[in-house]
Amino acid sequence: MTIPQTLDLALFHHQAGRLAEAESLYLQILAVQPNHVEAMHHLGIIAHQAGRHDLAIKLIQQAVLHDPDHAAAHSNLGEAWRMMGRLDEAVAAYRRALAINPDHVEALNNLGNVLKDRGAFEEAVDLCRRALDLRPDYAEAHNNLGNALTDLGRFDEAITALGRALQLKPDYLEAHYNLGIALRGRGQLEDAIIAYRRALEIKPDFAKAHMNLGNALTEIGRLDEAIAALGRAVELQPDYADAYYNLGVAFQLSRRLDDALNAYQRAFALKPDFAEAHNNMGRVLTELGRMDEAVTEYRRALALQPERAATHSNIIFTLHLLPGQDRAKLAAEEQRLWNRKFGDPAKRLILPYPNDRQPERRLRIGYVSTDFRDHVAGRNLRPLFRNHDHRNFEILCYSGVTKQDGLTDEFRRQADQWRSTVESSDEALADVIRRDGVDILVDLSQHTADNQLPVFARKPAPVQVSFAAYPGSTGVEAIEYRISDRWLESGSGIDGGRTSQDIPQEMQVAGCRLQNDSEGNFHPVSCILHPASAFSPFEQVFLIDSFWCYDPCGVEVAVNGLPARLSGCVTFGSLNNFSKLNEPLLKNWAQVLAGVKDSHLVILTGLGAHRQRTLDFLQQEGVESHRVEFVAPLPRRDYLKLYHRLDLMLDTFPYNGHTTSLDALWMGVPVVSLVGEQPVSRAGLSQLSNLGLPELAAFSEDDYVRIATQLAHDLPRVAELRATLRSRMKNSVLMDAPRFARQIEAAYRAMWRQWCIQQGDA
Repeated sequence: MTIPQTLDLALFHHQAGRLAEAESLYLQILAVQPNHVEAMHHLGIIAHQAGRHDLAIKLIQQAVLHDPDHAAAHSNLGEAWRMMGRLDEAVAAYRRALAINPDHVEALNNLGNVLKDRGAFEEAVDLCRRALDLRPDYAEAHNNLGNALTDLGRFDEAITALGRALQLKPDYLEAHYNLGIALRGRGQLEDAIIAYRRALEIKPDFAKAHMNLGNALTEIGRLDEAIAALGRAVELQPDYADAYYNLGVAFQLSRRLDDALNAYQRAFALKPDFAEAHNNMGRVLTELGRMDEAVTEYRRALALQPERAATHSNIIFTLHLLPGQDRAKLAAEEQRLWNRKFGDPAKRLILPYPNDRQPERRLRIGYVSTDFRDHVAGRNLRPLFRNHDHRNFEILCYSGVTKQDGLTDEFRRQADQWRSTVESSDEALADVIRRDGVDILVDLSQHTADNQLPVFARKPAPVQVSFAAYPGSTGVEAIEYRISDRWLESGSGIDGGRTSQDIPQEMQVAGCRLQNDSEGNFHPVSCILHPASAFSPFEQVFLIDSFWCYDPCGVEVAVNGLPARLSGCVTFGSLNNFSKLNEPLLKNWAQVLAGVKDSHLVILTGLGAHRQRTLDFLQQEGVESHRVEFVAPLPRRDYLKLYHRLDLMLDTFPYNGHTTSLDALWMGVPVVSLVGEQPVSRAGLSQLSNLGLPELAAFSEDDYVRIATQLAHDLPRVAELRATLRSRMKNSVLMDAPRFARQIEAAYRAMWRQWCIQQGDA
């Protein structure tokens, strides 16, 4: 058989997938003709197909040495370099192939694929389209085009391209998988799940597909299935750090916090520079009440990703939860550092404002939040949005909600304009806000998770204010106002701790006439306090009657009789987030239980070793284990029913209960609170004072224990409170939604008037 005949037979076997037979024939040719280019080239292709990319490179390099103008060999050499991770060499080889033959379809496609991996998405799209112009039925090019379009966020086009690849090649594994990625990016999670499952039908041991399936299942809340899929991914690939990280996320959302810790630890053991794993580890440790360790993990994450403002926010917020006197100082220092790192560089991006400077015109109010949904923040905002005066205020919502629900739909209906910000960068969102002509931009997240404070640092609106996430300052220089109430601020010294008798009957602020009623409340808004906030030198504080306006959100659960009269013992409770608990607080609770014979304590938290750790600590303080019960988080209606078992609520400190305390009061359960100097430590004082129950707020730990124990021994008083608290709530400023909205709107108007005055236009 001649060499050409042998080559033809070898190519026949090669194309049929009989690589051993083809390899034998190529070697026979080379034994006779050592410099035979095609035999050497195709032997290199077989080495590449077998995963021996280093050998493939050597063989194909020999081929192009003897035939420098062999375009296909240069293209295949590029593929071998690509598989070795040597992308510069791969790009050079592809470009050499195209220099020889500009219409070499495989080189166009392969170069596009590598450029996509290097982030040159637009050029990748152009190359894939050129390949498809030459060969419209090239499934691989449709697939690569779809990938590049996905990376550009052009999901509709990507889905079309990947769909075409699958029309041409129905069992195309990579196309099914990549279609899942594009569909997930488009928000079509159910369709993405179908695509991932189809990929897994073709290749059941495809670890990446299991991981991405798990991620999509996590996003739609099917957490048990997500954990199973992610568990399978790490079973198939034990060194898969990203899969461990995502498994940690699913465990965390399932409240399996110990498992989440283990998964995150495994992730950064495999990938020590895994900043996101350190950050999420910090979040889990926060939820477990291990604050010092949480801050340590956040600092590790920040050291790895210094540009990540959200991680710095996590540190700032967590410091509010730490017991001890230094936390306020530490938080202020961190806020100043945040400004230096993220605020100062943004100052150069601040531009003049074209806004119409008429003080009494209809104002455009922009609200920025990721919590326009069934979330504690969303529920707290509902009364304001339901009662906004749309004649005088145009409401624009910039929503980062990824998983929308019925409350999201309600917010959308109540907004004059609605913008989704899910895919927006800080720069893009700031540009949209500026183009929208927002007059007053309101931050509703502060330093809580998923905040967008870097947008505010760019100051896209002439007036910016923070409110609602928690009482306290962001410390962001570009946010010059915040809204609070006098009870929250009286510990800071900014009103000198004055009583209502010390406050004048009338005052003028920014052209707004303020009237003080017999209870010491100003209408429509209290005042701008000067000098600026004690917690930030950049901001002024507007005081309204109450920082909170409570809304049961349509969940009707009746108040029951006093549980102690049926059980024969007093049951204390804390249904706050477990992150608010700490050892000094537990010592106070132990003293309360010691002072009330046979009393019990109910604590809300998920499963995990932290339960036993808490129980062990309380036992050391003299509390028998049978007197402490842990209950898991529940859906809202079932959560409210837990109050049917509780006689008294023990508030947390230094971070008081906020909405949780209002839930308790709504359900007839009195709250005993310990008051501190920081606004987050004065929520109980604010709420109880607005209900006419300031005697339940203690100003020392001894008083906290005394008030709780004395009240527990006065069951007629507790029963009377249980029977009347709901009506007290309904008749108080805590549920006067129209008043709440008018006061906030008056604050906005006063801020705007002040800005107009500063511009010399009013």
